[in-house]
Amino acid sequence: MRIKDGFILRTICGENVVVGEGLAQVNFNKLLSLNASAAWLWEQVKGKDFMVEDLAALLQEKYDVSADVALADSQKLADSWKEQGVAE
Repeated sequence: MRIKDGFILRTICGENVVVGEGLAQVNFNKLLSLNASAAWLWEQVKGKDFMVEDLAALLQEKYDVSADVALADSQKLADSWKEQGVAE
């Protein structure tokens, strides 16, 4: 999986928001809000190929969560990013 080019994470009024920039993202007409841990993961994997297991490992390194919880949360996040069209 990889975050698509043209999407960046910005902090707007204290909220972490993914926005599309450039002509390639002209049809991206919604904002994607990320909580602090999802925004941190975004920053860790931006520009890299990654798998759900990589996200889970990063969560376990940063936060005190079990492998099962980290994997389940990472799968939900990855599914959301794909559904929203910001990752492929």
